[in-house]
Amino acid sequence: MTKASSPGGRPRRRLRTVRAGAALTMLTPLACLPYFATTWPDGNRPAMTAICVTMLLLAGAGVVGAGAVERAGRRTTALMAGLLVNVAGFTGLTWLDGGLNSPLGGFLPFLVILLAVGMRVRPFLVVAALAAAGYWAVALAGGPGQVPYALLYTLYVGLIATMCLRYSAAMVSLQRRLSDLSRIDPLTGCLNRRGFEERLATELAEAERTGDHAVLLLVDLDGFKEINDRFGHQAGDDLLVWTGRTLDEQLRTHDAVGRVGGDEFAAVLSGIDADGVPAVLERLHAALDGVASAGIGYACYPAEATTPEALKALADRRVYRDKADHDRQMPAEAAVAGARNDGARRQSATVSRHERRRRAITETGRLGMATPGSALFYMLLFAAGHPHRWLMVALLAVAFALGVGTVAAAGRLSRSSAAIVVLPVIGGLQFIFCAVVVCLDGGASSTLALGMVCTMPLIALISPRAGLLPLAAAGYVAMAVFVGVSSAWYVVAHLGGALVVSVVCAGRGRVAAAQRRKLRELSRVDALTQVLNRRGFAERWAAEMSHARRHHRDLSLLVLDLDKFKEVNDSAGHAAGDELLCWVGATLKGRVHPHDVVGRLGGDEFVVLLSSHSAGAADDMARDLVAALSERIGVSVGAAVLGRHGTDLDELYSYADAELYQQKLARGRGRSRRPVAPNAGSALAA
Repeated sequence: MTKASSPGGRPRRRLRTVRAGAALTMLTPLACLPYFATTWPDGNRPAMTAICVTMLLLAGAGVVGAGAVERAGRRTTALMAGLLVNVAGFTGLTWLDGGLNSPLGGFLPFLVILLAVGMRVRPFLVVAALAAAGYWAVALAGGPGQVPYALLYTLYVGLIATMCLRYSAAMVSLQRRLSDLSRIDPLTGCLNRRGFEERLATELAEAERTGDHAVLLLVDLDGFKEINDRFGHQAGDDLLVWTGRTLDEQLRTHDAVGRVGGDEFAAVLSGIDADGVPAVLERLHAALDGVASAGIGYACYPAEATTPEALKALADRRVYRDKADHDRQMPAEAAVAGARNDGARRQSATVSRHERRRRAITETGRLGMATPGSALFYMLLFAAGHPHRWLMVALLAVAFALGVGTVAAAGRLSRSSAAIVVLPVIGGLQFIFCAVVVCLDGGASSTLALGMVCTMPLIALISPRAGLLPLAAAGYVAMAVFVGVSSAWYVVAHLGGALVVSVVCAGRGRVAAAQRRKLRELSRVDALTQVLNRRGFAERWAAEMSHARRHHRDLSLLVLDLDKFKEVNDSAGHAAGDELLCWVGATLKGRVHPHDVVGRLGGDEFVVLLSSHSAGAADDMARDLVAALSERIGVSVGAAVLGRHGTDLDELYSYADAELYQQKLARGRGRSRRPVAPNAGSALAA
C-alpha cells in the first residue's frame, strides 16, 4: 500500500538527530585538550582534563546507545541529560580556568545561543536558567569585579537568544503556512490534488494500523462544461467554490475534501464501512441537486480495495454508473445565481513574498540595537572612570540609532531593491563604530569584546549565504593582533566557539531556506501539469504588469479552453484526461518564449501571459498555439491586451473570455445564450 512516507523514515531521522547531537557535544571537550596541554603549568589542568574526559565518555555513550534510547522512547530525557552534563561541565571548566574573563568563559553563552536556534521554548528556558545559574555562580565566586561583566553578558546573551527564538519561530510559522498553501486549492479552499493524495495515504495507513474502515468518495459535476459556456468561467468558478463548501458542510469535520480536477472533487471518510455509505450518498445528492448535480462514486477500504489506485479506479467506475442512473440536467439560471451569491470564497492563509525578507531585515535591525544598547548600558552604569567614556557612548548611541532606523524601515526596505546597498552600508557603519569602541576599551579580551563574536551565530542564521561572518572574524583577529589580547588562546576559544555555533546556525538556515523555496514552488505550481496554478499565475501577473508599466512594454493575455474535453474523460477515463492535460501544459510551455508565463486556472482552462511579444503578435501566437494543440484536441482562444482591453487582470480576463465564447459560438461549440450573472467576482480570486 502506498503511504505518505516509509514506516521507518521518522524513527531513522530521530536516531540520526540523537547521534548527531551527542557527537556535537564531543567537539568542545576535544578542543580543550590542546589548550590544557600547552598551558599545563597554569594550574587545575588535571581536574579540567578529568571533566573533559568524563564529558567525552558520556557523549560517546550517547552516540553508541542512541538506538536503545530511541527504542525506549527516551530521546527527550537523554537530550536533556546531555545538556545538563554540558552545563555542569562548562561551569566547572570556566571556574577552574579563572572565571568569566578566561579563554573558556564564552562556553556557556555560546551554548545558550546555539540552543535558542533549534530548541523548543519550554525546554530551552529550563536549560538557559541552569546555564545562567552556573554563569552567575562563577561570577560570584570570582569576586565583585566580575559582577558587571556577568550582568552585561547575561543581558546581551538574553537579547541574542530571544532574537534567535523569535526568528526561528517566525520561520517555522512561515514554513507551516507555505506547507498548507502547497496543499490547498487556491480557488475553493479545499485540498488540492497533492494535498488530497497525501491525506488519503495517511488515512489508509492509519486504517491499516488500527484495523478500521475508510471510504473514498469521488464527485464529478454534471454538465459543468455547459455551465462554463453558458454563464462564463467566472460563474463556473463560483459554482466550484459553492460545491466545495457544500461538500465540506455535509461531511464530518475530520473528513477531508479535495478538488482533484477541474470539476472533480474527492473525499475520504474514516471509520465508515459499506453499510454507512448509502446515507452519505443520499445526503450529498440532496444537497447538490438543483444547483450542481453530480455523479458520486465510492470505494470501501479494505473490503473492496487496499491501495489508493484501486480505490480510485473502483470509485471512478461507480461515478459513471451513477451518472447513467440519473437524469443529468444543467441547473437553472436562478439556481446558479443563488449559488454565486451564497458562495463566498474561502480566505486561505497567505504568505507575502516579502515576508521572510522583512523579518530578516527587522531582526538585523534589532541585532543592531542589542549590541550597542547593551554596551551603552554597561558604559553608563559601570564605566564612570573610563578615559574614553563619552566618546564611546556617542559612537554606541549612533550605532543604536542606525538599528532603530533599520527596524522602522524594514517594511519599505523589504520591497525595495535599494536594500541591497542600504543594509550593507548600515551594517558596515555599525561594525566600525562598535569595533572602535572595543578598541578604546582595550582590545579583543576587553569587557565589550565578547559582544562582537556573540552576534555571529544570529547573523549566520538570518543570512546563511552572506559574507558577513568572515568580515566579523577578520575584524576580531585584527583587533587582537593590533590592539591587544590577554592570550592567543582567548582568541582561539572565543572565535572558535562562535564559528562552530555559527556554522551550525548557517546549516540550519540553509536547510530551512531550501525547504521554504520548495514549498513556495509547490504552493504556486499545478500539481498535475507543472505549470503555474491560479495563485502562482496571479502573483506572476502582478510582477509582469508592474514591469511592463515601468518600461512601457506590451503585455497580452491568452485564455485557452479545450473543446470537448469532457468527452475525453467520459470515454477514456480520468487518467487519459489527466495525461492529455499534462501534454497540453508541456506543449504550451514549449511553444512560448521562456519569459512568457503559462498557467492552469482549473479543469481544461489554461492561460498564457505574453510578456516578450508585441501587442500585434498576440493573435499570431494564439493561432500558433491552436495549431500545435490541434494534433490531439481542439481549443478555443481569447486574447486581450493590457491598456487596450483593460487595465488589470480581471478586465483582461473578462474580455478574453468573452472573445473565447464568441469563437466557440462561431464553431458551433457553445450555447445560444450566455447571460452575465450578478456579482461575477474576480476571475482569479483565491
